Amino acid sequence: MGFGPIGGGGGAEGWFGEIFNFSPEPAQLPGSEYGLVETKPLLPENLGPSGEAMTATHDMLEQMSYLCVSVVKARDLPTMDMTGALDPYVEVKLGDLKGVTRHLEKNANPVWRQMFAFSAAHLQFDQLQIIVKHKDVLRDDLVGRVVFDVADIPRLSPNSRLAPQWYHLSDANGKRFPNRHSLGEIMLAVWLGTQADEAFMDAHALSLEGLTNTRSQVYYSPKLIYLRVSVIAAQDLMGTKKDQPLGPTIAKIQMGSQIMRTRPGQPQGSANPAWNEEFMCVVSEPFEDPLVVTVEEKVGTGRDEPIGRIIIPMASPYVERNDLFMPVPSKWFSLSRGMTGSKILLRMSLDTGYHVMDEPPEYMSDLHPAAKKLRKSAIGILKVEILGARDLAVGVENPYVVAKYGKKWVRTRTLLNTTAPQWNEQHTWDVFDVGTVITVAVFNDSHGAANDQRIGKVRVRVATLETDRMYTQYYPLVVLTPSGLKKMGQLHLAVRFTCKSWPKMLAMYGKPLLPELHHTNPISAPQMDYLRFKAMEMVASRLGRAQPPLRREVVEYMLDFDNRTYMFSLRRSKANFYRFMVLFSPIMAMWKWFDDVCKWKNPVTTILVNVVYLNLVCYPKLILPMVFLCFIMIVARNYRQRPRNLPHMDAVLSHAEIAHPDELDEEFDTFPASRPADLVRMRYDRLRCIAGRVQTVAADLALQGERLLFLPRWHDPRATTIYMMLLVMMAFVLYLTPFRVVAMVIQLYFLRPPWFQSKTPSMIFNFYRRLHSNQGLML
Repeated sequence: MGFGPIGGGGGAEGWFGEIFNFSPEPAQLPGSEYGLVETKPLLPENLGPSGEAMTATHDMLEQMSYLCVSVVKARDLPTMDMTGALDPYVEVKLGDLKGVTRHLEKNANPVWRQMFAFSAAHLQFDQLQIIVKHKDVLRDDLVGRVVFDVADIPRLSPNSRLAPQWYHLSDANGKRFPNRHSLGEIMLAVWLGTQADEAFMDAHALSLEGLTNTRSQVYYSPKLIYLRVSVIAAQDLMGTKKDQPLGPTIAKIQMGSQIMRTRPGQPQGSANPAWNEEFMCVVSEPFEDPLVVTVEEKVGTGRDEPIGRIIIPMASPYVERNDLFMPVPSKWFSLSRGMTGSKILLRMSLDTGYHVMDEPPEYMSDLHPAAKKLRKSAIGILKVEILGARDLAVGVENPYVVAKYGKKWVRTRTLLNTTAPQWNEQHTWDVFDVGTVITVAVFNDSHGAANDQRIGKVRVRVATLETDRMYTQYYPLVVLTPSGLKKMGQLHLAVRFTCKSWPKMLAMYGKPLLPELHHTNPISAPQMDYLRFKAMEMVASRLGRAQPPLRREVVEYMLDFDNRTYMFSLRRSKANFYRFMVLFSPIMAMWKWFDDVCKWKNPVTTILVNVVYLNLVCYPKLILPMVFLCFIMIVARNYRQRPRNLPHMDAVLSHAEIAHPDELDEEFDTFPASRPADLVRMRYDRLRCIAGRVQTVAADLALQGERLLFLPRWHDPRATTIYMMLLVMMAFVLYLTPFRVVAMVIQLYFLRPPWFQSKTPSMIFNFYRRLHSNQGLML
């Protein structure tokens, strides 16, 4: 084994390449179709004076024209049934597009107050019809109608709104009747406007299939808190059978679907067992489920019988809010189930100083603790304009977008029968930390027939946004499937971050991401994963009960509920290796440059290095300033090469395009494996080969470290004697010789001319290779 190139494989590239059995040089991947496309849409802030009419709330919106119809009410409608009843409703028609109001029973003077909006893409029709009908069992009857020529409809500015007017109803032939035979009147307002109109937010957009779930919705995640429960001891327990001794007892803690159990109490079989165990679970406000603590007796293998129970509501004064993790007193609770005198000692607190994680740590959008008084003030505003999408995959006909940042979720309206939707919706969020990420995903609405299809996901880290710069780009929507990487389309977004307070934002970089309690009283990683999983379930359940609901599969996809990064993936292992190579490539480049300088590959460079080194030796005060000056020059040089586009899901970095189909099939396999035995055996053998290479590299690293560790421990008496004599000599030499002389001697040795250099290893390396290790003791 050699020192330097570990295992003789040619450095880090060699032994890492041996592990995964592939070349250290990354292949030339295509990746162009998965890149960002920068755009310049006609947004108001880019239009100058022509865009000033747009309100400040919609300053990032690309203006879209809509035909707006406000159906207010009607009066003096005629009766249609033999009974004299009238159940009126209004049908708004523009060509093949149709919207319908609710019908009102037995009302000749109905009031609807409903808005409808037609996209400008459907304004090729000449007439707009407002039809009043009577809802009947067999066939709806015509009451009357009003017809507008689209060319005569006025256009209004975003800050204006047309006052509704009364219109006389005519029959199917357009004929009006005298007052005594009048069909009644209807109050309407019809105008051409944009989505910036105040009335547009109350409108129902219309499509070829009629009225859809097109109104955008805003949701908020429930307030989540960690509940800490300490089960300490019990007193005077009685078994299920009075004529038999008490068996081992355990305590079961249940909070909704979260169930945890203690180990058997000590001493076993005692009526006064002690557990002294602590558990954490997730609860949400407003509280719904109580805390249930049950004491159970083990009466057989796999059989536990309850011998006592206590139910504690979360709103109980015994459950204290603990913002700063202060000591909480314990309390005895009487157990039910007919036991006299049986008690259990519990300590409970709501630890509101923690942030309850419901997202992966690398994609967190909210870092606030549950306690409101511990939260930070906003440092900025994030504005996201969801413009549209294009080139959506075949089968995607009813797309909608969901965006999440912090506690706020936004769902756009659904657009039907289109692969190039234009939403043009703007949403804003308060930013409390630039280290957060906003997630935007596209789905295909199944209208309840099946789960909504995932189209793709985009993530933007706020820290990568320049202040007050608007980014307008098409983001690729890619999905990794067992059959390979699939491009599902492109999402058009406009994103801008505005800073409220520069001092607060700059000071934030010196503060921890998570609240203080995560550092002073950390939660273990396995427990944190369990709590995050339960928090995701709780958020999905709460949002699924909203009206209209945000579907469970949507919430799970946004929160990475089925995150598989903890499972082995050969594709991901290769990608991480290349990340490692990129990370250490500057160090390896510096080492190669230094080796070239020592070997005088470029004499001019070597002479300059000698001169600079001598100056630093003579003037040591210049060493640190020179180092910092070099870093300043490197950072200044990289400014011109800074990324101009936002980071996105990188297919090249992820090695998703060149992954072998078998690697992807293995990555998406279930756990335990569900593939045929022969295929699983082949993959197991492949994994054994990779693990064997990892094992060899680990042994090589241990070998190098053991040589240094055993040198002063007299495992090789002669080598240790030589080592001690060298230390004595170096101590005297360094004591008697000025530091500058020692530094110059080191310079002369490493930078000596080539004719004084030998191709054989130096004495130091030869001495090191002969040192003792435990390699020869391994079986």
